[in-house]
Amino acid sequence: MTSSSATLAAFAADLRYEDIPSLVTERAKELFLDWVGSALAGKNARPILAIQSFAQTMGPAGGGSEVLTTRGRTSPMFAAMVNAAASHFAEQDDVHNGSVFHPATVVFPPALAVAQALGRSGRELLTAAVAGYEVGIRVGEFLGRTHYKVFHTTGTAGTIAAAATTGRLLNLTPERMQHAFGSAGTQAAGLWEFLRDAADSKQLHTAKAASDGLLAAYLAQCGFTGAKNIFEGPQGMAAGMSRDPDPAKLTDRLGDFWALLETSFKHHACCRHTHPATDALLLAIRQNNLDPGQIRRVTAHVHQGAIDVLGAVDVPQTVHQAKFSMGTALGLIAHFGRAGLREFDEHYKDERVADFRHRVSMRLDPEVDRAYPERWIGKVSVETNDGRTIDARVDEPKGDPGNTLTREELEDKAIRLAEYAVGATPDEMRRIFDLIYRLDEVPSVGMLLP
Repeated sequence: MTSSSATLAAFAADLRYEDIPSLVTERAKELFLDWVGSALAGKNARPILAIQSFAQTMGPAGGGSEVLTTRGRTSPMFAAMVNAAASHFAEQDDVHNGSVFHPATVVFPPALAVAQALGRSGRELLTAAVAGYEVGIRVGEFLGRTHYKVFHTTGTAGTIAAAATTGRLLNLTPERMQHAFGSAGTQAAGLWEFLRDAADSKQLHTAKAASDGLLAAYLAQCGFTGAKNIFEGPQGMAAGMSRDPDPAKLTDRLGDFWALLETSFKHHACCRHTHPATDALLLAIRQNNLDPGQIRRVTAHVHQGAIDVLGAVDVPQTVHQAKFSMGTALGLIAHFGRAGLREFDEHYKDERVADFRHRVSMRLDPEVDRAYPERWIGKVSVETNDGRTIDARVDEPKGDPGNTLTREELEDKAIRLAEYAVGATPDEMRRIFDLIYRLDEVPSVGMLLP
């Protein structure tokens, strides 16, 4: 019998642009646009400068692939590394709910870098990106909830996604794609422990996932072999990284159902686990005309995954760590009506926000937990100083497929992200938007910011 690893590899290797519904390719363009904004927002961030410095030391001073944060060029491997790290810094890159995986930050860096270096067409870039999304999402769902408790899925499943993306651009055969998956899976890593120390590892996870996946695919092109059953083998990823793997997820409706369409855009500049409660609190405040001073306590009713990730942060020591603090996110919403980049930068240490943070608690909610990760329900209970309890609920947070961002909202978001770090001007971003929207007509992918 053909293994799931072989079936998934054959899908990625054989996928053609003509096989993909136009609805999927159009959404892929929007996800690409959204990713560019996130990548530019990472410019000049300290962790990104460190990875950028490493890449400049180790990589060539010139090459065919673009580093968006410097507008320089280098090899595909180091361009993918820096762009992946940069796009995961602002916490605004996309997320797939069911796999709890951020696809764009590990798919588009190798897609862009390899397409530029090899002169691939826009259609080839889009096809490779779709392959990366479909493979990475399914691997993330296969690894399950127990995997995510310890491992950052974007670092693990993301390495496979990057290999699939790169392998498609390299025109790997199904057999060699399977070897690429084996080499990618044996390198896959990323642990949540960094949150307790406000360490920089989250950006390293995406930098390594993108570059290691690219490495695995290029090695496979050269005849290097990898484990053929890296996912479900007795000493494979599931055996070492999960207690609840679901092998059926690896090939579920492959080629008929497009998981890419389930991907959500991030509306707030913080961990996605905060978004459902953040939207619910905003709803409670607006519907009841509440002032922060009227609120005595907020209980966020959450799934276990939120407690596992956000519970590691008590009093945040850095802006990035604050983005993994439920109390900080809700405090910003209560006082400013937004939890955006500027709000976190300027107010996460604000005494008013700190005071509100201590009034917030998380409670495991059976309904919310049962629905997760397929659905991320937002529920809060707000206790007021005059003795009232106000319950608010959001079934689809802003940015989810059923409550998505429009193209106008996506463009506005991307422009704001680029302006945040002075990564690109609004006019430059609009030119990038135009290029992305007509990617299927572009014969050879060039520089986005020449």
